[in-house]
Amino acid sequence: MKLNYRRTFFIGLAFMSISAFWQLYDSIIPLILKDTFQVAHTQSGIIMALDNILALFMLPVFGALSDRVNTKIGKRMPFILGGTAVAVLSMVLIPMADNAVKFPLFMGALLVALVAMSTYRSPAVALMPDVTPKPLRSQANGIINLMGALGAIYSLGLISALVPKEGRPNYLPIFAFVGALMALAVVILFLTVKEKKVAEEMRAYETGEEEEEKQGASGPMDPAVRRSFALILASIFLWFFAYNAVTTAFSKYAQDYLGIAGGGFANSLMLATVAAVVAFIPAGLIAGKIGRKRTIMSGITVLGLCFFIAAFFKSFTPLLNVLLVLIGFAWAAINVNSYPMVVEMAKGADIGKYTGYYYTASMSAQILTPILSGMLLDRLGYWTLFPYATVFSILAFLTMSQVRHGDSKAIAARSKLELLDVD
Repeated sequence: MKLNYRRTFFIGLAFMSISAFWQLYDSIIPLILKDTFQVAHTQSGIIMALDNILALFMLPVFGALSDRVNTKIGKRMPFILGGTAVAVLSMVLIPMADNAVKFPLFMGALLVALVAMSTYRSPAVALMPDVTPKPLRSQANGIINLMGALGAIYSLGLISALVPKEGRPNYLPIFAFVGALMALAVVILFLTVKEKKVAEEMRAYETGEEEEEKQGASGPMDPAVRRSFALILASIFLWFFAYNAVTTAFSKYAQDYLGIAGGGFANSLMLATVAAVVAFIPAGLIAGKIGRKRTIMSGITVLGLCFFIAAFFKSFTPLLNVLLVLIGFAWAAINVNSYPMVVEMAKGADIGKYTGYYYTASMSAQILTPILSGMLLDRLGYWTLFPYATVFSILAFLTMSQVRHGDSKAIAARSKLELLDVD
């Protein structure tokens, strides 16, 4: 049994389009809110948290809904095509509203785009396991994560090239180019992957798999394991509290505090993104040697130290790019190994439930931290951003240090692609 690389590449186009949108959203929307509509940082944080609030409720609903739908073009494809079409049309209205300085139009277009993205994220992610045999899904997800990174880099490259260093920026070309990529990617996906036909073929590989999964006994968690489980969820919450505060506010921070002109901040973010992707494989290999917990603790240490050092920069210096590369490496070390530790503590039949706990912890942090960090930016100033991230990194280190379970050494991957299988 071999992975169909061609088909997996085309499936990954959906994730590439999703990642391109979210990178654009995180980078440009805070600037529009600040520069055009003079929205305070606290209120901006609330708006920037809307995507995670919607995701918390809509992703499970539309994922389940797509499980029950059966059309001529498949279960997932109607959501992917429809969601992308609405998202592309509405997102182009965002820079138009910015140029016309019409806040109601801006918020309306933004909300429609966010809802549209939430309707097809789960179906797009579910398409891969629908058409890929279970033993090959980890390799396939590695390819899909690489495609997602390419989407993010595409948006950052556009921002770097098209946001002027002086004068009022016109973001319409950037949104148009990202929208064009999203539309083109999904059209190619539709033309190359016949979902219904391939999904039916895959059912032959799944015979007996469900019975095998049911053999894993489910039951109450041992008290000591439960304590470790609570602590690792707290750690996940805390390090997302630190990291997401920085990623949400970095474009504003870079322009207003560090004096990086135009879209120059995108070059720094691009370095961090590339570093994280490059580090996925080494992070998995290191965990196989020293264990997941030690690898995560090392990542948190580097993350906290980089945030602490960055707090002393009051203008741009090339050393900041070095720190961002190290932050990318550290984040990879944390992300590659934290989800496996969570499911390691789960009983066989409860892996789905524990996966839900993982995402509840991470998404709750991503809802709250833009608001809390935004309040500090409003009341005390931009200088609070990296100290804020440092404090929560230290707290994550403390809680993670008390985790005593889920730390079996990672099993050697059959393919290096499996080390890119990062939730």
